[in-house]
Amino acid sequence: MKKTIALLLALVMMFALCACGQSAAPAATEAPAAEPSADAEPARPHFDKLTLEFVPSKDADVIITGTKDLPELVKAEMANLGYDIDEVDITVGTSYDATGEAMSAGSIDLGWLPGGTYALYSDDVDVILTATRNGLSNDSTDPTTWNGEANATQKNGPQVTYYRSLIYATPSEYGKELAAKVAAGEKLTWEDLDKAKWAVQKTSSSAGYIYPSMWLMENYDGKKISDLSNVIPLDSGYGTAFSYAAAEQVDIIVCYADGRNDYEASWMLPTDQQDETGKQGMGRSDSIWNELNVIGVTEGIYNDTVAISKESQYYTPELVAALQDCFINIINTDEGQAIFSVYSHTGYAKAVDSDYDGARAALTAVSD
Repeated sequence: MKKTIALLLALVMMFALCACGQSAAPAATEAPAAEPSADAEPARPHFDKLTLEFVPSKDADVIITGTKDLPELVKAEMANLGYDIDEVDITVGTSYDATGEAMSAGSIDLGWLPGGTYALYSDDVDVILTATRNGLSNDSTDPTTWNGEANATQKNGPQVTYYRSLIYATPSEYGKELAAKVAAGEKLTWEDLDKAKWAVQKTSSSAGYIYPSMWLMENYDGKKISDLSNVIPLDSGYGTAFSYAAAEQVDIIVCYADGRNDYEASWMLPTDQQDETGKQGMGRSDSIWNELNVIGVTEGIYNDTVAISKESQYYTPELVAALQDCFINIINTDEGQAIFSVYSHTGYAKAVDSDYDGARAALTAVSD
């Protein structure tokens, strides 16, 4: 009997030990997902290509040559500001309106626009910078003070945020008649001006159309360029206007003050030669200061803009702030000064749309 009880106890203990040995192992649990580090930096913005375009206020070849080093400077400066850009592409528009329309469509990201062009396209583009420039040695509204070698304009005035447009009589026979009247102190009549053949820029050009038209309105009972009988609109910039003047194909041209500085060297060069900036010689025999005479001076024009397309795939407030800093930093270097001298820009200041309300009002006035 004792043996039987001992055997039963041994069996019970054996089953108990087996049950303990076969108890389920604790279920494996997934490791908690790693929390992102609070110190991790966000990814830097990366652009395949940033497109920049200049309006053709100077000859396209001159602008392209003058800005050839700008892409690398922009890439380097934007990298310092946290943006990686593979390519910066620079072009020159075929006209002011062509650049404005390209920016409205979003095919150009950033453009250098005069105030009038910006005002016309400001629904689709946003101003980010205003240019500053060296003023001229002459800022008079008296046209007789601008003419002749003794009055040759120098770019040595104080920094200014505006410029003027000048109305020039060319060396054509009738252009000389107009210049002689002004030199003698005579006020030109509407009939005098209406008889002349004019060359002007596109209607969105501040110096090449809008402000000369306002000058006419102020002095000739509201009449405008569109009221003149003989007007040639130019798509290809001021270089064409000066070529027409030198060839005596027109009697009056209009240009920013003082365009003669930029064409002085090429004016008297033989037509088969080019000046150091690539402008073709115009074959004249006397100085541009003697042959191309100012007969009218407009009111001040607010300086050019740097503007961004609101339709650009990259457009953000953060990018605007970075681009403002980028170009201010670049133009404050010797290399940047040399590049932007092609536009006579010596500095950039941050701008807002309301700065160009005056340009918008001027555009409205001449288009009514």
